[in-house]
Amino acid sequence: MTVEQLGQVSNYCVASATGLLALAFVAYVAQWAFARSVPADRDLVMAGGAPDTAGTATDTVDLPDTSDISGSIGFSLTALATVVLLTGVVLRGLAAERVPWGNMYEFGCIAILFAMVAYLGLERVWDIDWVGPIITGFGTVVLGSTMLFVYVPPGPLVPALDSYWLVIHVLGAIISGAAFLVGAAASILYLIKARAERLTPEGERTGFLWRIPASPVIDQVAYRVHAFAFPIWTFAALIAGPIWAQAAWGRYWGWDAKEVWAFITWVFYAAYLHARATAGWRGKAAAILALAAFATFVFNFVGVNLFVGGLHSYAK
Repeated sequence: MTVEQLGQVSNYCVASATGLLALAFVAYVAQWAFARSVPADRDLVMAGGAPDTAGTATDTVDLPDTSDISGSIGFSLTALATVVLLTGVVLRGLAAERVPWGNMYEFGCIAILFAMVAYLGLERVWDIDWVGPIITGFGTVVLGSTMLFVYVPPGPLVPALDSYWLVIHVLGAIISGAAFLVGAAASILYLIKARAERLTPEGERTGFLWRIPASPVIDQVAYRVHAFAFPIWTFAALIAGPIWAQAAWGRYWGWDAKEVWAFITWVFYAAYLHARATAGWRGKAAAILALAAFATFVFNFVGVNLFVGGLHSYAK
Protein backbone atom coordinates (compact mmCIF):
# COMPACT_ATOMS: atom_id res chain seq x y z
CA MET A 1 0.00 0.00 0.00
CA THR A 2 1.13 3.54 -0.68
CA VAL A 3 1.54 6.16 2.02
CA GLU A 4 -1.66 7.86 0.87
CA GLN A 5 -3.59 4.60 1.02
CA LEU A 6 -2.29 3.85 4.51
CA GLY A 7 -3.40 7.28 5.67
CA GLN A 8 -6.83 6.82 4.12
CA VAL A 9 -7.38 3.42 5.73
CA SER A 10 -6.21 4.88 9.04
CA ASN A 11 -8.88 7.58 8.73
CA TYR A 12 -11.53 4.95 8.06
CA CYS A 13 -10.43 3.03 11.13
CA VAL A 14 -10.60 6.08 13.38
CA ALA A 15 -14.04 6.98 12.05
CA SER A 16 -15.22 3.40 12.57
CA ALA A 17 -13.84 3.34 16.10
CA THR A 18 -15.71 6.56 16.84
CA GLY A 19 -18.97 5.00 15.69
CA LEU A 20 -18.34 1.84 17.68
CA LEU A 21 -17.62 3.84 20.84
CA ALA A 22 -20.84 5.78 20.32
CA LEU A 23 -22.75 2.49 20.09
CA ALA A 24 -20.96 1.22 23.20
CA PHE A 25 -22.02 4.38 25.03
CA VAL A 26 -25.64 3.75 24.04
CA ALA A 27 -25.39 0.13 25.22
CA TYR A 28 -23.96 1.16 28.59
CA VAL A 29 -26.67 3.78 29.04
CA ALA A 30 -29.24 1.10 28.21
CA GLN A 31 -27.66 -1.13 30.85
CA TRP A 32 -28.25 1.60 33.41
CA ALA A 33 -31.80 2.23 32.19
CA PHE A 34 -32.86 -1.44 32.18
CA ALA A 35 -31.50 -2.24 35.65
CA ARG A 36 -34.74 -1.91 37.61
CA SER A 37 -34.10 -4.56 40.25
CA VAL A 38 -32.99 -3.70 43.76
CA PRO A 39 -29.65 -5.47 44.26
CA ALA A 40 -27.45 -4.60 47.20
CA ASP A 41 -24.11 -2.91 46.64
CA ARG A 42 -21.55 -5.39 45.43
CA ASP A 43 -17.98 -5.64 46.63
CA LEU A 44 -15.26 -4.39 44.35
CA VAL A 45 -12.52 -6.98 43.95
CA MET A 46 -9.15 -5.30 43.74
CA ALA A 47 -5.96 -6.57 42.19
CA GLY A 48 -4.84 -9.78 43.80
CA GLY A 49 -8.37 -11.11 44.17
CA ALA A 50 -9.04 -9.82 47.68
CA PRO A 51 -12.18 -7.80 48.37
CA ASP A 52 -11.46 -4.19 49.26
CA THR A 53 -12.20 -3.41 52.90
CA ALA A 54 -14.13 -0.28 51.96
CA GLY A 55 -16.97 -2.40 50.55
CA THR A 56 -18.94 -4.42 53.08
CA ALA A 57 -22.03 -5.57 51.21
CA THR A 58 -22.13 -9.27 50.46
CA ASP A 59 -25.64 -9.80 49.09
CA THR A 60 -26.01 -10.59 45.42
CA VAL A 61 -29.10 -10.22 43.29
CA ASP A 62 -29.34 -11.11 39.65
CA LEU A 63 -29.95 -8.20 37.33
CA PRO A 64 -32.58 -8.41 34.62
CA ASP A 65 -31.41 -10.23 31.51
CA THR A 66 -31.81 -7.08 29.40
CA SER A 67 -29.37 -5.18 31.58
CA ASP A 68 -26.82 -8.00 31.52
CA ILE A 69 -27.06 -8.25 27.74
CA SER A 70 -26.69 -4.48 27.30
CA GLY A 71 -23.61 -4.41 29.50
CA SER A 72 -22.02 -7.29 27.62
CA ILE A 73 -22.75 -5.59 24.31
CA GLY A 74 -21.23 -2.34 25.60
CA PHE A 75 -18.05 -4.10 26.71
CA SER A 76 -17.75 -6.04 23.45
CA LEU A 77 -18.24 -2.90 21.36
CA THR A 78 -15.65 -1.08 23.46
CA ALA A 79 -13.15 -3.91 22.93
CA LEU A 80 -13.86 -3.94 19.19
CA ALA A 81 -13.50 -0.15 18.99
CA THR A 82 -10.15 -0.44 20.77
CA VAL A 83 -8.85 -2.97 18.24
CA VAL A 84 -10.06 -0.86 15.30
CA LEU A 85 -8.56 2.30 16.78
CA LEU A 86 -5.27 0.51 17.42
CA THR A 87 -5.22 -0.47 13.74
CA GLY A 88 -5.86 3.13 12.75
CA VAL A 89 -3.08 4.43 14.98
CA VAL A 90 -0.57 1.88 13.68
CA LEU A 91 -1.46 2.67 10.07
CA ARG A 92 -1.15 6.37 10.79
CA GLY A 93 2.36 5.78 12.09
CA LEU A 94 3.26 3.77 9.00
CA ALA A 95 1.84 6.47 6.73
CA ALA A 96 3.77 9.21 8.54
CA GLU A 97 6.87 6.99 8.97
CA ARG A 98 7.24 8.00 12.60
CA VAL A 99 5.56 7.59 15.98
CA PRO A 100 1.89 8.58 15.59
CA TRP A 101 1.65 11.34 18.19
CA GLY A 102 3.11 14.47 16.64
CA ASN A 103 0.02 16.73 16.59
CA MET A 104 -3.34 17.19 18.30
CA TYR A 105 -5.19 14.83 15.98
CA GLU A 106 -2.73 12.02 16.57
CA PHE A 107 -2.50 12.71 20.28
CA GLY A 108 -6.27 12.57 20.60
CA CYS A 109 -6.37 9.19 18.87
CA ILE A 110 -3.54 7.64 20.85
CA ALA A 111 -4.79 9.09 24.13
CA ILE A 112 -8.25 7.56 23.69
CA LEU A 113 -6.64 4.28 22.64
CA PHE A 114 -4.68 4.13 25.89
CA ALA A 115 -7.76 5.18 27.85
CA MET A 116 -9.76 2.32 26.33
CA VAL A 117 -6.98 -0.17 27.04
CA ALA A 118 -6.79 1.07 30.65
CA TYR A 119 -10.55 0.78 31.06
CA LEU A 120 -10.75 -2.71 29.56
CA GLY A 121 -7.86 -3.93 31.70
CA LEU A 122 -9.18 -2.44 34.94
CA GLU A 123 -12.69 -3.67 34.20
CA ARG A 124 -11.36 -7.22 34.21
CA VAL A 125 -9.23 -6.68 37.32
CA TRP A 126 -11.41 -4.37 39.44
CA ASP A 127 -14.82 -4.86 37.78
CA ILE A 128 -15.32 -1.17 36.97
CA ASP A 129 -17.95 -1.51 34.24
CA TRP A 130 -19.87 1.22 36.06
CA VAL A 131 -17.62 3.89 34.51
CA GLY A 132 -18.28 2.55 31.01
CA PRO A 133 -20.73 5.27 29.94
CA ILE A 134 -18.38 8.06 30.98
CA ILE A 135 -15.29 6.55 29.38
CA THR A 136 -16.96 5.66 26.09
CA GLY A 137 -18.87 8.95 25.93
CA PHE A 138 -15.70 10.95 26.51
CA GLY A 139 -13.85 8.87 23.93
CA THR A 140 -16.57 9.45 21.34
CA VAL A 141 -16.45 13.20 21.84
CA VAL A 142 -12.65 13.37 21.67
CA LEU A 143 -12.31 11.21 18.56
CA GLY A 144 -15.15 12.97 16.79
CA SER A 145 -13.78 16.42 17.65
CA THR A 146 -10.26 15.61 16.53
CA MET A 147 -11.50 14.32 13.19
CA LEU A 148 -13.72 17.35 12.61
CA PHE A 149 -11.59 20.21 13.90
CA VAL A 150 -7.88 19.38 14.15
CA TYR A 151 -7.27 16.71 11.53
CA VAL A 152 -4.07 17.04 9.48
CA PRO A 153 -2.76 14.62 6.83
CA PRO A 154 0.15 12.37 7.85
CA GLY A 155 3.51 14.00 7.36
CA PRO A 156 6.95 14.57 8.87
CA LEU A 157 7.55 16.15 12.24
CA VAL A 158 8.52 19.77 12.67
CA PRO A 159 12.18 20.11 13.73
CA ALA A 160 11.39 20.78 17.40
CA LEU A 161 9.53 17.48 17.62
CA ASP A 162 12.09 15.40 15.75
CA SER A 163 13.66 13.87 18.85
CA TYR A 164 13.56 10.57 20.72
CA TRP A 165 12.29 12.62 23.66
CA LEU A 166 9.01 12.85 21.75
CA VAL A 167 8.48 9.15 22.43
CA ILE A 168 9.44 9.40 26.11
CA HIS A 169 7.74 12.66 27.04
CA VAL A 170 4.46 12.22 25.16
CA LEU A 171 4.13 8.51 25.96
CA GLY A 172 4.37 9.33 29.67
CA ALA A 173 1.73 12.03 29.27
CA ILE A 174 -0.55 9.63 27.40
CA ILE A 175 -0.28 6.87 30.02
CA SER A 176 -0.91 9.24 32.91
CA GLY A 177 -3.73 10.94 31.00
CA ALA A 178 -5.50 7.62 30.44
CA ALA A 179 -5.34 6.92 34.18
CA PHE A 180 -6.48 10.46 34.99
CA LEU A 181 -9.56 9.90 32.81
CA VAL A 182 -10.47 6.72 34.68
CA GLY A 183 -9.90 8.53 37.97
CA ALA A 184 -12.11 11.44 36.87
CA ALA A 185 -14.86 9.04 35.82
CA ALA A 186 -14.69 7.32 39.20
CA SER A 187 -14.81 10.71 40.95
CA ILE A 188 -17.96 11.67 39.04
CA LEU A 189 -19.63 8.37 39.95
CA TYR A 190 -18.56 8.82 43.55
CA LEU A 191 -20.30 12.20 43.78
CA ILE A 192 -23.48 10.76 42.26
CA LYS A 193 -23.50 7.65 44.44
CA ALA A 194 -22.61 9.45 47.68
CA ARG A 195 -25.43 11.95 47.16
CA ALA A 196 -27.88 9.15 46.43
CA GLU A 197 -26.81 7.30 49.57
CA ARG A 198 -27.51 10.40 51.65
CA LEU A 199 -30.87 11.30 50.12
CA THR A 200 -32.50 8.04 48.98
CA PRO A 201 -34.49 6.02 51.53
CA GLU A 202 -33.70 2.32 51.75
CA GLY A 203 -36.98 1.26 50.21
CA GLU A 204 -36.52 3.45 47.14
CA ARG A 205 -33.05 2.33 46.12
CA THR A 206 -33.78 0.84 42.72
CA GLY A 207 -31.88 0.79 39.44
CA PHE A 208 -28.31 0.43 38.29
CA LEU A 209 -26.96 3.02 40.73
CA TRP A 210 -27.52 0.54 43.54
CA ARG A 211 -25.72 -2.23 41.72
CA ILE A 212 -22.41 -0.36 41.60
CA PRO A 213 -20.08 -0.43 44.63
CA ALA A 214 -20.63 1.70 47.71
CA SER A 215 -19.26 5.24 47.56
CA PRO A 216 -16.21 4.52 49.79
CA VAL A 217 -15.14 1.80 47.36
CA ILE A 218 -15.50 4.13 44.37
CA ASP A 219 -13.50 6.75 46.25
CA GLN A 220 -10.75 4.19 46.82
CA VAL A 221 -10.66 3.30 43.12
CA ALA A 222 -10.20 6.97 42.22
CA TYR A 223 -7.38 7.33 44.74
CA ARG A 224 -5.50 4.24 43.56
CA VAL A 225 -5.69 5.23 39.90
CA HIS A 226 -4.48 8.76 40.63
CA ALA A 227 -1.68 7.46 42.84
CA PHE A 228 -0.51 5.30 39.94
CA ALA A 229 -0.68 8.12 37.38
CA PHE A 230 0.91 10.93 39.35
CA PRO A 231 4.54 9.70 39.32
CA ILE A 232 4.29 9.08 35.58
CA TRP A 233 2.93 12.59 35.01
CA THR A 234 5.70 13.99 37.20
CA PHE A 235 8.33 12.31 35.06
CA ALA A 236 6.66 13.23 31.76
CA ALA A 237 5.89 16.88 32.55
CA LEU A 238 8.63 17.97 34.95
CA ILE A 239 11.60 15.79 33.97
CA ALA A 240 11.34 14.54 30.38
CA GLY A 241 9.64 17.74 29.20
CA PRO A 242 12.36 20.12 30.42
CA ILE A 243 15.10 17.85 29.06
CA TRP A 244 13.39 17.93 25.68
CA ALA A 245 13.01 21.71 25.92
CA GLN A 246 16.74 22.02 26.52
CA ALA A 247 17.45 19.98 23.41
CA ALA A 248 14.92 21.85 21.26
CA TRP A 249 15.18 25.44 22.50
CA GLY A 250 18.32 25.61 24.60
CA ARG A 251 16.62 26.04 27.99
CA TYR A 252 15.01 23.68 30.46
CA TRP A 253 12.12 25.92 31.51
CA GLY A 254 10.82 29.09 29.91
CA TRP A 255 7.35 29.58 31.40
CA ASP A 256 5.71 28.85 28.08
CA ALA A 257 1.92 28.48 28.37
CA LYS A 258 1.95 24.68 28.07
CA GLU A 259 4.78 24.39 30.56
CA VAL A 260 2.86 26.57 33.02
CA TRP A 261 -0.33 24.54 32.65
CA ALA A 262 1.55 21.27 32.94
CA PHE A 263 2.89 22.56 36.25
CA ILE A 264 -0.60 23.70 37.33
CA THR A 265 -1.92 20.21 36.61
CA TRP A 266 0.92 18.73 38.64
CA VAL A 267 0.12 21.06 41.56
CA PHE A 268 -3.58 20.11 41.54
CA TYR A 269 -2.90 16.38 41.53
CA ALA A 270 -0.14 16.78 44.13
CA ALA A 271 -2.60 18.67 46.33
CA TYR A 272 -5.18 15.91 45.88
CA LEU A 273 -2.78 13.13 46.86
CA HIS A 274 -1.22 15.18 49.67
CA ALA A 275 -4.64 15.97 51.14
CA ARG A 276 -5.61 12.31 50.98
CA ALA A 277 -2.38 11.16 52.61
CA THR A 278 -1.85 13.80 55.31
CA ALA A 279 -5.14 15.57 55.99
CA GLY A 280 -7.29 12.49 55.60
CA TRP A 281 -9.44 13.98 52.86
CA ARG A 282 -12.10 11.61 51.68
CA GLY A 283 -15.30 11.91 49.75
CA LYS A 284 -16.75 15.02 48.18
CA ALA A 285 -13.88 17.45 48.70
CA ALA A 286 -11.30 15.03 47.30
CA ALA A 287 -13.50 14.14 44.32
CA ILE A 288 -14.06 17.79 43.43
CA LEU A 289 -10.32 18.49 43.66
CA ALA A 290 -9.59 15.50 41.41
CA LEU A 291 -12.08 16.76 38.82
CA ALA A 292 -10.57 20.24 38.96
CA ALA A 293 -7.16 18.68 38.33
CA PHE A 294 -8.52 16.76 35.34
CA ALA A 295 -10.00 19.99 33.97
CA THR A 296 -6.55 21.60 34.03
CA PHE A 297 -5.15 18.52 32.26
CA VAL A 298 -7.75 18.77 29.47
CA PHE A 299 -7.23 22.52 29.11
CA ASN A 300 -3.49 21.97 28.85
CA PHE A 301 -3.90 19.71 25.83
CA VAL A 302 -6.82 21.51 24.18
CA GLY A 303 -7.22 25.08 25.35
CA VAL A 304 -3.54 25.98 25.37
CA ASN A 305 -2.96 24.73 21.83
CA LEU A 306 -6.12 26.22 20.35
CA PHE A 307 -6.57 29.45 22.27
CA VAL A 308 -3.34 30.40 24.03
CA GLY A 309 -0.54 29.37 21.68
CA GLY A 310 3.10 29.78 22.60
CA LEU A 311 6.09 27.68 21.64
CA HIS A 312 3.98 24.52 21.64
CA SER A 313 1.47 25.82 19.11
CA TYR A 314 3.13 23.65 16.42
CA ALA A 315 1.50 20.66 18.12
CA LYS A 316 -1.86 21.57 16.55
